[in-house]
Amino acid sequence: MSGHNKWSTIKHKKGKADAIRGRVFTKLIKEITVAAKLGGGDQSANPRLRKAVLDAKANNMPADNITRAIKKGTGELEGVSYEEITYEGYGPGGTALLVDVTTDNRNRAITEIRMVFNKRGAKMAEPGAVAYLFSAVGQIQVARAAMAEDELMLLALDAGAKDVETDDDGYTVVTEFADLWTVRDKLEAAGVAIADSKLAKVAATSIELAGKEAESALNLVEALEDLDDVQSVWSNFDVDADTLAALDAQ
Repeated sequence: MSGHNKWSTIKHKKGKADAIRGRVFTKLIKEITVAAKLGGGDQSANPRLRKAVLDAKANNMPADNITRAIKKGTGELEGVSYEEITYEGYGPGGTALLVDVTTDNRNRAITEIRMVFNKRGAKMAEPGAVAYLFSAVGQIQVARAAMAEDELMLLALDAGAKDVETDDDGYTVVTEFADLWTVRDKLEAAGVAIADSKLAKVAATSIELAGKEAESALNLVEALEDLDDVQSVWSNFDVDADTLAALDAQ
């Protein structure tokens, strides 16, 4: 599952965009609203909503905003109707991208995304053109200092996980897409300190980029993530350490 954790490193340049509180809140409110609409407003029975609320609190979203978003999702308050769409495309070096969107205006969303692709020298693709390269999985992040790898492996497999992967940032417990929340709950019950968890789309193989191609790919992802309708961007590219270091120094 190449690129699954390096992606967090690749996102190093995205911090300035995420520092814009209003944009972050917009994306979080959409996720809370959709999660409540699909699974109900009870966080204990709706893992997706529980995760969305945890993310909102981690970003210091006021409790009133969270409550209103939930009530709009459940229909207790009048709200906007959102739909979830995934667009596909090709980036620098022949890389593949999936762009997950939550929007109340499909035409606006596709127009803005197409403009970013065109401006950045990338190309949108037909549905199914690159989606087959990715698998939907659950990922649970655990800090390296939390416990030994062998101990976590035993607990994770016992909880129903597929694998535990290790890198410099720590451990990633990999689950089936549908098992993420069950495995997370079991690990927490076993005393594992979880840093984060998410549903992810991971490429089976990756394309390593360097130099200008790597910079162009990073800038494309940043520009897409800056759009209010875009919730997540997934790609099959990795950036080598030397290039990352050079970009950080800019």
